[in-house]
Amino acid sequence: MKNSKSGGVRAKQKEKTRRSLIDAAFNQLNAEQGFASLSLREVAREAGIAATSFYRHFRDMDELGLAMVDESGLTLRQLLRQARKRIEKGGSVLRTSVTTFIEFIDKNPKVFLLLLREKAGTSSAFRSAIAREIQHFIVELVDYLDNANSMPHYYNEAQAAAMVTIAFNAGAEAIDFDIVQRQELIEDLIFQLRMVSRGAYYLYHKEQIKLENR
Repeated sequence: MKNSKSGGVRAKQKEKTRRSLIDAAFNQLNAEQGFASLSLREVAREAGIAATSFYRHFRDMDELGLAMVDESGLTLRQLLRQARKRIEKGGSVLRTSVTTFIEFIDKNPKVFLLLLREKAGTSSAFRSAIAREIQHFIVELVDYLDNANSMPHYYNEAQAAAMVTIAFNAGAEAIDFDIVQRQELIEDLIFQLRMVSRGAYYLYHKEQIKLENR
């Protein structure tokens, strides 16, 4: 029983240290310093452990980075679920979604910086992992659109991919914006996404009219 209890304590301590390493790496990210510039020694120091102890938790810095990408993707998916809950309480779908997205960037700028910067980084493992996480985000948006409108799945796929691309590009600007600029960005983003949504609706119904007139 004693060994079992002591093993549980060790497992909790190991998980706590792993968490500290991930947090330390995120803390050191900024507009000037990307993940590729992070030092294992500096990350370990901020986490409060010796550099040699790092390898008890991650094989190398790349494995730490992939854990950060996984966490960022989970945060993104939680964002969309949070927006859905807000939408269920009433209000504009687009406005609620965009406001939630910009709030996410405001509260998690370093998470967003990681996704943006490493998406075009030199590591193929990073690029693939981030592409997968963004695709998960798109898939959840497609699922929402499939339930929210009567258009075919492939229309909703194209619409979701366009919306996510536009939103991410806007998010890159929002990181350095003040409150007034962000509010202006929200209005611009809502307008752009509305154009995508109405364009998809228009194309679908135009196609339906052609089919009916054959």
